[in-house]
Amino acid sequence: MRVAIAGAGAVGRSIAQELVSDGHQVMLIERDRAHFDPNSVEQAEWVQADACELSSLEDAGMQLCDVVIAATGDDKVNLVVSLLAKTEFAVRRVIARVNDPTNEWLFTESWGVDVAVSTPRLLAAMVEESVTIGDVVRLMTLRQGQANLVEITLDESTPFAGRAVSELTMPRDAALVTILRGGRVIVPQPDDTLEGGDELLFVTTAAVEQDIKAALGY
Repeated sequence: MRVAIAGAGAVGRSIAQELVSDGHQVMLIERDRAHFDPNSVEQAEWVQADACELSSLEDAGMQLCDVVIAATGDDKVNLVVSLLAKTEFAVRRVIARVNDPTNEWLFTESWGVDVAVSTPRLLAAMVEESVTIGDVVRLMTLRQGQANLVEITLDESTPFAGRAVSELTMPRDAALVTILRGGRVIVPQPDDTLEGGDELLFVTTAAVEQDIKAALGY
């Protein structure tokens, strides 16, 4: 894919390096001369420009991108970049970094955001996930806030141990997508059985998150 990243600070460069190593074409857009360092990610295309200016994005060829990542340290900039990418250039996938969790409610379809990534929320979720049994932990918001990726860990004495995935009665708007067991990642099939200590990942709406918890006996 061709990916444009707005913001070539530490976060933007790290994302670019990962994507380049996976074989994607990456363009880094950076206004600040202090952060403009093509030698740091040599395989990427570098553009020194203001990512909030429509003409700059046109000249950079954003209309040719499959994905845009707004990764600056300024939430206002990330929102403007997301809106321009979606409305002016019809970019299929727009991912935006949320720096201040209090601004997370803004990062929705109205601003062109498909996926909002809040580092503070993710770090907090990782802490909760590591110590919490039986509670729903929200890991990520997907599809303009219409769905969430959530996790719940079964305790060792769960009554669902040994029961098949097909026996789970989940709410209508919840889908079990992954079971994490030890070092394994299991894509659940109807006949797969659950074990105590399993970490279950669901894609669901916020409205039924607590229903998932109740369905698992918590």
